[in-house]
Amino acid sequence: MSNCEAAGPLPTPSSPTAPSTATDAATHGNGRRAFLRTALTGSAALGAALALGGAGQAVAAPARPTAAPWPLSSTPAAMTPNQALKRLVAGNNRWRAGAQQHPHESAARRLEAVSGQQPFALVLSCIDSRVPPELVFDQGLGDLMVVRSAGCVLDSAVIGSLKYGVLELNIPLLVTLGHQHCGAVKAAIQTAETGAQLPEHLDYLVDRIIPSIDHTTTGEAQVDATTNAFTRSVRDTLSAEVDIAPRVADGRIKVVSARYQLTTQRVHGLA
Repeated sequence: MSNCEAAGPLPTPSSPTAPSTATDAATHGNGRRAFLRTALTGSAALGAALALGGAGQAVAAPARPTAAPWPLSSTPAAMTPNQALKRLVAGNNRWRAGAQQHPHESAARRLEAVSGQQPFALVLSCIDSRVPPELVFDQGLGDLMVVRSAGCVLDSAVIGSLKYGVLELNIPLLVTLGHQHCGAVKAAIQTAETGAQLPEHLDYLVDRIIPSIDHTTTGEAQVDATTNAFTRSVRDTLSAEVDIAPRVADGRIKVVSARYQLTTQRVHGLA
């Protein structure tokens, strides 16, 4: 099975003029993080304001539990990439066996999540409605940060979203998750074979996938092989990103590719 490379460099968010000194660089980095944290705090405040409803309407707050188990800022923060990987595998095994635990859905967890988040894994998955990562891995509120795009195709918004999870939340595991019977992959194969013209923006998606098409097989085997090749190319692109590569090199994060099998509900490539 060939592992074709993605076609050309993908667009990444442009950066302002680089700082001229190490001190300026540190100031610039701290300023960026402060901005992001301020933005998130502002969003939380806005959400709280909207929850009050119309002007002059009083809304009763939910009763606060006496204890908030599973602190979002403790256990996951100390998790290693391999521990995070094992947790995903265990969750997928529960899903396959119909023995889901549906963790972290309590009222206490919801209140706890107001103050922050510390997901243990970052998942880039397809938009397919049959492959929701939180269900496939039997995880709950605050456990996963999920970014979804058709076929797991990258663009600046997707890469920027993933980098936020890596750089600001220090998530130790990033998974690029393809799946069986992927419509985006099928469209890319069909377009390559027929030369059909697709509507604007859809052509962007298939153009990214076409270089990864496996030409040694046909039918569903070709779709699976191409999905594997493309998710690996996405994994390699993300691993080589300038802000992510040093973390991969020193073991702070692991970037893996995987494929969800609709017929068996198993995620291949994790174990």
